Amino acid sequence: MRVLVADDERVLADTVAVGLRKLSMAVDVVYDGDSALERLTVNRYDVAVLDRDMPGRTGDEVCRHLVGTGDGTKVLLLTAAAGIRDRVEGLGLGADDYLTKPFAFAELAARVQALSRRSGAALPPVLEQNGIVLDSTRYTASRDGRMLDLSAKEFAVLHVLMRAEGRVVSTEELLEQAWDEHADPFTNTVRMTVMTLRRKLGDPPVLRTVRRAGYRIGS
Repeated sequence: MRVLVADDERVLADTVAVGLRKLSMAVDVVYDGDSALERLTVNRYDVAVLDRDMPGRTGDEVCRHLVGTGDGTKVLLLTAAAGIRDRVEGLGLGADDYLTKPFAFAELAARVQALSRRSGAALPPVLEQNGIVLDSTRYTASRDGRMLDLSAKEFAVLHVLMRAEGRVVSTEELLEQAWDEHADPFTNTVRMTVMTLRRKLGDPPVLRTVRRAGYRIGS
């Protein structure tokens, strides 16, 4: 999944981003509301984590913009205000969830995961295809009962391919869904990740390259 984290507390925002990336998420980080709106105009995100009290445009304004566009991005609002009235007000803006500071990272990650599952067509947390079992809540993957030792990026690529259910996924789609905005589209990073993932999946080959089109799981 792709996530935008927008918070003017830079250490907090960067720490959250690092943690989410370890969970195989592609994360972009900004520190004010204007930059958040800019990113949301350019990129498609599954979830936007927005601090309510950012400089420039506030998280509330960014949330209203997202709700108005109806693009399907789910919104998790962060705030130091813990009162019931504040929570009701935040949800009244159209936010999908609300979390008060300070918070446990594990709770934030679980809420982001839950929102992501609601951002598109409903998918089960456990995907199975061609003997591969991928559990997106436990971040585990196996093939024919053999556990796979995957890096965060390999797991993310496998997740995108399995969600496609046999459809060919282009390199551009993989960059969009499994990497953040700092990925260089002119490098061979996707090809190399697919190559190591294919090796770890083992025989018989199940991750296939479709010439000039992309990659898919299955025949």
